[in-house]
Amino acid sequence: MPISRPLGSSPTLRRFGPSASIVALTLVVGLPRACAQMTVEEYTPRSTLKVPTHEISRARYPFIDVHNHQRLNLDSQAVAQLVSDMDALNMGLMVNLSGRSGADLRQGIASLRDRYPTRFLLFANVDFSKIDEPDFGTRAAIQLEADVRAGAQGLKIFKNLGLTLRDKSGTRVPTDDPRLDPIWDKAGALGIPVLIHTGEPASFFEPHDKFNERWLELKQIPSRARPPNRYPSWEQIMGEQHHVFEKHPETNFIAAHLDWMGGDLDRLGQLLDRLPNVYTEIGAVLAELGRQPRHARAWFIRHQDRVLFGKDSWAPEEYPVYFRVLETEDEYFDYYRKRHAFWKMYGLGLPDTVLRKLYYENAMRIIPGIDPTPFPQ
Repeated sequence: MPISRPLGSSPTLRRFGPSASIVALTLVVGLPRACAQMTVEEYTPRSTLKVPTHEISRARYPFIDVHNHQRLNLDSQAVAQLVSDMDALNMGLMVNLSGRSGADLRQGIASLRDRYPTRFLLFANVDFSKIDEPDFGTRAAIQLEADVRAGAQGLKIFKNLGLTLRDKSGTRVPTDDPRLDPIWDKAGALGIPVLIHTGEPASFFEPHDKFNERWLELKQIPSRARPPNRYPSWEQIMGEQHHVFEKHPETNFIAAHLDWMGGDLDRLGQLLDRLPNVYTEIGAVLAELGRQPRHARAWFIRHQDRVLFGKDSWAPEEYPVYFRVLETEDEYFDYYRKRHAFWKMYGLGLPDTVLRKLYYENAMRIIPGIDPTPFPQ
């Protein structure tokens, strides 16, 4: 039978045997055995807080998701279901960042955009496996131009650049490698944005100890750790990205995931203030915003012309948490993925003028060729 003790009292220490050795007995205070053995991963308390709630299944305005990923060979039934799910969320347009290049890109355009011309657009990608070929940057720029002629409306750069991509000598390819300059210049000349994912959350580069906010995620997915004996520092990786932004002022860049500065919005704001060709988006970093509602709200109002809506992974059931954080002033509600946030969310209650810019107006301004029909003018 469990031993009950007053809260706050210390465990009993007893003397056993003539040697008078002291053995500390760990007592479980009134808990069943299953609870006593519960892990932190299993602990999911149900809040008893009673406050006003506003469950939202659809965004207030039609929105453009600038950060999504879909297969390029979806059949007509799968695409129809995708559009139905988008309609339920009030998603007016999805940007598929996994457009690849050449024949793959054309297949993706036929699968998605040709079937629903106003609902999808695709960004091309660069094949960095050819980084060691002579005139790589020039050749990649020529291919990008061909992809835009085929229907691509932007360029997406994945996080392997600057983090894990190496040339044949084994040297890491930094984001600001001069060999890539023709690609950035070509994007600017074509008038298309570059949505670039550089690096990882700063916590991945820190010791995996009890002070690390992403401890649970690193425990569940150890491969996400970026120890200093294998990777450059977070500051170096992000500094290389910012150098690219500075060197190519005629090219618009969208720094993915709030540029991993969602926990330091003032620093991100300084970057946006300094570089007018830089924008950002909120994919996969909602948890950072939802824990600082007053500061984040003020930040969004100040930088309302520079932030786009993005989600990243396609999971329709998760979008309503975005809507609730952005649109309501609700308090202390759950995020959708525990390993990203063991804390609760709070609503920012953004003004309608800011919501419209975040949901669609900013994307329409910097991504060419978007049909304005589905979006309020």
